[in-house]
Amino acid sequence: MARDKNKTQAIIKSIVIIVSVYLFLLSIKLLGHSFQSFGHGFAETLINMTSNPFSGLIIGVVATSIIQSSSTTTSLVVGLVAGGALTLDTAIPIIMGANIGTTITNTLVSFGHISNRIEFKRAFGAGIVHDFFNILAVLILFPLEMFFHPIKKSAIWLETIFSGVGGYKAFNPLKFILDPVINFIDTVFNLLPFANILLLLFAFFLLFYSLTRLVKTIRSLVITRLEIIVNQYLFKNVFIGFVFGILLTALVQSSSVTTSLIIPLAGAGIVTVAQLFPYTLGANIGTTVTAILAAMTTQNPIAVTVAFSHLCFNIFGIIIIYPVKFIPINLAIYVGEKASKSTRNLTVFIIVYILLHLIPVLFIFLT
Repeated sequence: MARDKNKTQAIIKSIVIIVSVYLFLLSIKLLGHSFQSFGHGFAETLINMTSNPFSGLIIGVVATSIIQSSSTTTSLVVGLVAGGALTLDTAIPIIMGANIGTTITNTLVSFGHISNRIEFKRAFGAGIVHDFFNILAVLILFPLEMFFHPIKKSAIWLETIFSGVGGYKAFNPLKFILDPVINFIDTVFNLLPFANILLLLFAFFLLFYSLTRLVKTIRSLVITRLEIIVNQYLFKNVFIGFVFGILLTALVQSSSVTTSLIIPLAGAGIVTVAQLFPYTLGANIGTTVTAILAAMTTQNPIAVTVAFSHLCFNIFGIIIIYPVKFIPINLAIYVGEKASKSTRNLTVFIIVYILLHLIPVLFIFLT
């Protein structure tokens, strides 16, 4: 009886995952459609808000800090680009900022060990090593991109290769199953007042709802076996940790979820910050799958280029920083040790951490 019950629950959860994936793809397509309905005036206003690359970077940090999903932020950017509300040049800095904003969850999870100073030191260091990597990657690549555009050029090159082999046509079945629903929803909303605004709000709601259901359902399927997998396989070597980070994050569509799941293991002393580091790099790669999937749904070459720019940014960051990985690892260990020594040190760090996210918000309002 118990086995039949478990099988039934697994089937139900699998159906929920399929439905959630469909709703996610539908929301992305609907988002681009809704932005197009606003016309050029709205597009120009939005572009003006992010015409400064630094403003775009800050918007990416703040937006992702709030919703805690770089996958969602980059998917939104892809939708905006597909709808003509953003250009490639203004989208890339937002994506860079999204990588920084997604790391707050790790830090918050580490506070679950605050009652035990030794555990907190380990967990806190493991939680912020992701911060240090993403911050260093932005500090190096942001100015390089502004002057030399290596990310943009690489993304355009990848998009050209992909379109050249007919990759877009492979996704025509998605248009077949999505477009009729889009047309039906559009017809219904056109009967309502403020149709454009309501349609946009509905698209946002559908996006957040579908991603939330997807993450929760998949997490409930894997969480019971995750600790066994981690202990036996995940940190056997650097390559396995990196690949596992890619696969698990691509599966659950959230790097903040997959990296946060490992923080308690670090706090318990099962894994070290150095062992965790390749896994976080893999998570950064895995989280780009969502945006690439969303871009393919739009059938828009520029949107696909934006998705590839997220992938290129993370790959370049790994190539540059991994050879000097001792820098983010040692910084994380040092801050973790200092923060755990006294309440005063921890308070100072929390204030600095909050200001790093509050100052960008003020910047947006004052500019």
